Order: sequence, then C-alpha cells, then structure tokens
Amino acid sequence: MKNMQPATLEEALRLLAAADSTLRYQSYKLEQQNSKLEHQNSKLAQQKLEIENQKNQIRDLQEKLALQLAYRFCSHTEKYSAGQPLLFNEGELSPLPEEDAAAVHDEDIFKEETVSAYKRNRKGRKPLAEELPRKTTVIDIPESEKQCACGHRLVKVGEDVSERLQYIPSQIYVLRTVRPKYACRNCEGSGDEDKPVFRQAEAPRTILPKSIAGASLLAAVFTNKYEMHLPYYRQEKAFEHRLIGISRQDMSSWQETVYKASLPLEKLLMAHIKSGKVLHMDETTVQILHYDKVENEEETKKDENRDTSYMWLARGGPEEKPAVVYRYFKTRSASCVKEFINGFSGFLMTDGYKGYISALKEHERSYPEETIIHACCLAHARRKFNDALKAGKSESAKTALSFIQKIYAKEAELRGNSSSDDGFLMGRKKEVQPLFDRFKEWLTDKHEHAVNSGKFGEAVSYTLEYWDLILNYLLSPELTPDNNTAENAVRPFICGRKNWLFSGSEDGARSSCFMYTLIENAKLYKLVPYDYLRCLFERIPYARTDEDWMQLLPWNIRLTPFEDKGDWVIN
Repeated sequence: MKNMQPATLEEALRLLAAADSTLRYQSYKLEQQNSKLEHQNSKLAQQKLEIENQKNQIRDLQEKLALQLAYRFCSHTEKYSAGQPLLFNEGELSPLPEEDAAAVHDEDIFKEETVSAYKRNRKGRKPLAEELPRKTTVIDIPESEKQCACGHRLVKVGEDVSERLQYIPSQIYVLRTVRPKYACRNCEGSGDEDKPVFRQAEAPRTILPKSIAGASLLAAVFTNKYEMHLPYYRQEKAFEHRLIGISRQDMSSWQETVYKASLPLEKLLMAHIKSGKVLHMDETTVQILHYDKVENEEETKKDENRDTSYMWLARGGPEEKPAVVYRYFKTRSASCVKEFINGFSGFLMTDGYKGYISALKEHERSYPEETIIHACCLAHARRKFNDALKAGKSESAKTALSFIQKIYAKEAELRGNSSSDDGFLMGRKKEVQPLFDRFKEWLTDKHEHAVNSGKFGEAVSYTLEYWDLILNYLLSPELTPDNNTAENAVRPFICGRKNWLFSGSEDGARSSCFMYTLIENAKLYKLVPYDYLRCLFERIPYARTDEDWMQLLPWNIRLTPFEDKGDWVIN
C-alpha cells in the first residue's frame, strides 16, 4: 500500500493533507513531551540544587557542632601537634602502621641507647620567699617538764620549725590634716600689711579637692577594678562591711574626675606610641547603657538601637620603650583609626578588619608624606585552619598548619641566631620567603577545589585575600608574623568586661580605658600598679610643665614607699 501511486491529483492532494495533519499531530505531541522533559529536568535540577544546599547546610552545622564541642571540652591553645588525634573521632582514627604492629618479642627491635644525665626537678612545696617579713612564736614545754627523773636538767638538742602564711586585712584609717591659723592680737595685722592677717601653712594639693578620698584609696579602688576585675558594686559591699559609706556612684565620680585631671598624660602616651617604627592595633566590644545626648535626631535613634560600642587599643613606641593606649569610640568605623595613625610613619600590624584598609587609603591621600606599610596577622589565618581541623577531618588543614608551623620555627631560629637587624632580614629573605612561596603555591592549587568546602575553603580564601599584607612583616625586624602583641594587651580588658559587664556612660567608658592604659603600662615596666597609681595621684596636682608630666610616665617615674603620716588619735 505504501508504494501505491495516487490515481488522480485530487487523491494525491488528499493524501498529502492527511500526511501533513499526521506530522503536525506528531510534532505537537513531541513538543508536549519536550515541555514535560524540560519541566522534569528543571525540577530535577532544582531538587539537585536543594540537595546540594542541604548537604552544605548539614556540613556547616556539623562543623559548628564540632567547633563548639572542641571549644567546650578541648584545649583552647592554637599550638599544632601533628601526632595529636582529633577529639570525638575515636572510631575513625587511622590504624597503626605496620612497623608499630610488629611483634614485641623480636629481640632485634631492642637497641641500647645512652641517655645523657639530667637534673630531676624536686617535688614538694616551694619555700616561702626570704624577703617576706616574719614573726616567731615559740611553743615550749613547761619548766617542770624540763627536769629529768635522774636529777639532771634537760638540754635543748634541736627544734622543729614550720612556716605558715598569715593574712592581715587591709587597713583603712582617716588622716586628719590640721593647719593652725595665727594672727596678731596687738595690731591685728596692721603692723605687717605685706602679709595676710591670718597666717597658715599651705594646704597639701590633692587630685580630688574637697573629697574624702586620698591617693592611696584611689589607687586601691582602681587597681581592684581594673587589675583584679572587682566591680564597684562589690567594693561597695566590702566598704559596708567596714562601716564605711562609699557608694559605686562615688567611685565612678572619682574615676572621671581623675581622668580629666590626667589628660596631659594621655596625650603624652598617645604621642609616644607614634614615635616608634611599629604600631600594633586591635579592638573589642564594650556595652554602654546611656549614650551622650546629641541634637541630631538620626544619631539619637542610632544610639537607642546600638547594642555595642568599641574599645580600641594601640601598642607602639620605640622598641626599647614600648607603651600601650586604650581609647573608647562609639563605633567600629574606619574614622576611629585616624587618631592612632595621624602623625605616624612605619609599619601598622592589625587583623583583617576592612576598616584598617579604608583608613590607610584615606590617610595616604590626606598625608602622602607619612608612609605607613600595612601588615596583617598570620595567626588569624592559622586560627581559621585550626578551626577547619577541629570542625572535621581535613588533612589539607593539617598540611596548612604544618606550613605555618615551619614558618614560626624558622623565625624563632633566625631571631635567636642573628646578631644584627640587617642579618636577620637577609636570613628571612633567604630562608623564610621560600617557605611562604611554597605555601602560596599549595594554597593556589587548593583554592580551585576548595571554594565551597566549608571552613577549610574559608581559610584558604582568607589567606590568599590578605597574602600580600601578611608578607609585609618580613620587611621589619621588629615585627613578628602575628599581632599577638596587641591581642595579649587586650586580654585584661576582656577579663574585666566579664565581671563589670558594661559602662554606665560614654564618659565612664573613656575613663575606664584610661585606667587600663595606666595599669597596663605600669605592668610593662614591672611596676606594681597600686604603687604607680598612688605615686601618680600624689604628684599630678603639682605637675605644671611638660617636663613635670614627662617625669610621671612609667619609664621615668621614681616610686616612693607609702608614708604613714600623723599620730594616732585616742578617743
């Protein structure tokens, strides 16, 4: 039938029309099937994307859980040990290598080794320091028992001595300062008109005029809060136990008044940290209960919704005479960095916060004569790889940590063996730079496959993003690979914040930062913070010139012991 030829033209046209109709129907059916297939493909692609997203979400949650478990139960140190297994993965540890599983009875595995002698640390309690004051009490037998039954008197043949520490609570007393007045009853002062009618010794100057607080009490209150992390409300309770009415509001007011009286010292310290070749910076949060009132309504609304403000820290100055400054700012804006870097030239070591980069770009445009080289902290990159290792079984994270470990080891070796800065920098270029080159080559290769690989991918991307800034530390002999200098300086503030929790006002936050500045600088120069603050508060009222204020800096001041003045009043 298929090979039959149409007999007439009309029949041929009819057959063609039927074939055309059949083709159109089949084409319509194919289009429907294609549409269904496209819809199904789209649905499958969407499902595949959802599955991939869910896998990534599950991986992220697993990593977060592993990090939380590690943070809660593991050591917080960032030191990496290649042989240390991961916690909570006991069932997935690699088996022992064959040589470790060898039979222990094989005599060939035992070899003689000569071990060098060493001094064993003696266990036991350390003796009490000889410098401590001592009192002696003798517990003797009665005289009647010193007579022997044979008729002879007992002779002392030895003694047992024990030492125990005793504690005397701190003493608080009132120092009454009496200044007698003198006048002439005969002429009532008319005979000596050049001098006042009443003559009296000048009153001693105090940092808090008309206040009951002396310099020693102020020093004790401030060191208790900012060194021992004892908030004012706890100190208020301690004073109540001694029947002394000093409220937390009183102590806060004293703090702000002392800060205002000491502003020249803060300016000197700020100028000092800019006088060196290296500046370390960091920042952390602080909560403020009541912000300063401003006329701008928009700014007022921002303050009402503001959860946190920031304490900024900078450590710098000459290498042999460092100093640290804490400052409060309302925000984390790049503009806050200006006060620290304006007037400074040298190396700025920070973490990867973008605000520093923005501030340095603006500073370069405004002050082209001040050259600042930005260096970023390698420890922050190491921290991210360490998190990736804790979050999973990333062998690549172990490799990255091994690279960084080798860099630190080589740095320590060079610093210990180099006798000059030039030799140290040459050693860095020759031995440390190749380690970085191999590390970057490895990172670049991993980056192509680790974009969406969770914590490890984040660590790789972060390290490559800041790579050039991380390497800038190689140019300065004073810099180390990390910003630990600033991070160690910010720790006392964080420890205190866990106890006092917040600042009542912005003025309180500014004065609190200044107290940390004084105490941490005293600790830098091995001064007892209480003694430094006491001598400082005694001498600030007499400081008039810049030279006077210079003598109050912790590396210039000469501390004097507490002087117990006056005679006891017998009621």
